[in-house]
Amino acid sequence: MSILVNSNTKIIVQGITGAFGARHAQLSLDYGTQVVAGVTPGKGGQFFEHAGKRVPIFNSVADAVAATGATVSVIFVPPPFAGDAIIECVDAGLDLAVAITEGIPVRDMVRVKRAMSGKKTRLIGPNCPGVVTPGTGEKSHGGCRIGIAPGYIHKKGHVGVVSRSGTLTYEAVFQLTSKNIGQSTCVGIGGDPVNGTSHLDVIKMFNDDPDTHGIIMIGEIGGTAEVEAAKWIKANCKKPVAGFIAGATAPAGRRMGHAGAIVGGVEDTAAAKIAAFRESGIEVAATPSDMAEALLRAAKAKDVTLS
Repeated sequence: MSILVNSNTKIIVQGITGAFGARHAQLSLDYGTQVVAGVTPGKGGQFFEHAGKRVPIFNSVADAVAATGATVSVIFVPPPFAGDAIIECVDAGLDLAVAITEGIPVRDMVRVKRAMSGKKTRLIGPNCPGVVTPGTGEKSHGGCRIGIAPGYIHKKGHVGVVSRSGTLTYEAVFQLTSKNIGQSTCVGIGGDPVNGTSHLDVIKMFNDDPDTHGIIMIGEIGGTAEVEAAKWIKANCKKPVAGFIAGATAPAGRRMGHAGAIVGGVEDTAAAKIAAFRESGIEVAATPSDMAEALLRAAKAKDVTLS
């Protein structure tokens, strides 16, 4: 099993005719992902072609859904238009929208959050690397790669990874794969202050997934999402969990990388989040290079074998 997506999930790519969207649509097709449609307003009726595959392009998400039965869309739309692109997914009744776009105005995301209230569509991102459910082929080929993550570093297995950072997601995945430990699903939730799915949302899904045997949670300074997830883990999760918080040396008041990575109060600091992890029984990785080892320590403490 996996969470959110699997090898049969049908994907739409919004912005498939742009350079960034086109490149990653190609990589997803190469990975074996079921990319069934592209959406670019004004280019309906054309085709996106790559390696012998022809992907039809539609003017709207609704048209693409009606023609293909797709349930998920990945958004590579420029920031001024990305909010409307997400809302188009909501209006079309998709299960999942994954927004890769960085720099969507906060006021647009507030509008998006209001539009999504009470609707079935889940949002991952924005400003995120996306979602990968590894496949069984060589270099995990045959899975579902949505977004910009390097598919070849993954390996099908039983560890769930959730992270605000794209590069730290890749680092954790590479460490696991290098130790011959696979992943059930890897979810990059993004580092913007107004986003969709939270750490806690993903942790709950991993906890409910019988095929996920251990979890790595990667956070950073700013906000309280990691602390909220840690409190829930302490009360509800029996699976081994390892955590890492980036930004331990960041000075207060200075934004570090992500728009949401800024210390606004005592509870936003790396020290406070690391303390919350330890209080909740989460094994803390001392450095980014310690993430997989930290999970192995957590698994050993709970007598769980990871693979």
